[in-house]
Amino acid sequence: MYDIYSNSKDNAFRFSLGKEGKRKLFIIGLNPSTATREKSDITIAKVERVAKLNEYDGFAMLNLYPVRATDYRALSSNKDSEAYYENLNLIERLISSERHAVIWAAWGQGILKRAYFVDAFNELVKRLTPHQACWKHFGSLTQRGHPRHPSRLSYSWSFSLFDVICYARLLNA
Repeated sequence: MYDIYSNSKDNAFRFSLGKEGKRKLFIIGLNPSTATREKSDITIAKVERVAKLNEYDGFAMLNLYPVRATDYRALSSNKDSEAYYENLNLIERLISSERHAVIWAAWGQGILKRAYFVDAFNELVKRLTPHQACWKHFGSLTQRGHPRHPSRLSYSWSFSLFDVICYARLLNA
């Protein structure tokens, strides 16, 4: 079903999931849930539909942290460093391989619940800025300025540019 897929041998971590295409949308969420190479979940189904509605013929779902959990609040407060850095390296490799990469910031207010979510965002901004990727968010930002998670979207929304430098200042204040 999905030709972009990277996970750990025990399936506790998912690093990427998606479909190849000439015009690919990269989505960065918080952490993966239940979707696998063979089956979608609600978030992936919504991401895939938004990509198609916005004329992307491919997508890659990535996350700030690769540990699977249906609720991010169930994640350990301590990160798995090996998985964390493997995830960041893979994201950088995938996005740097695309000319004019478009990244959909899609993690919601949950980014504040674990320090390693914020650390991963900061590290990705540092690593991806030289590649001149275009960051976007879908729909309005939350009241506190966070990009909305795909599970809570309306297909009538549209993409807007996401100022990651301004957001980083807000997040790290």
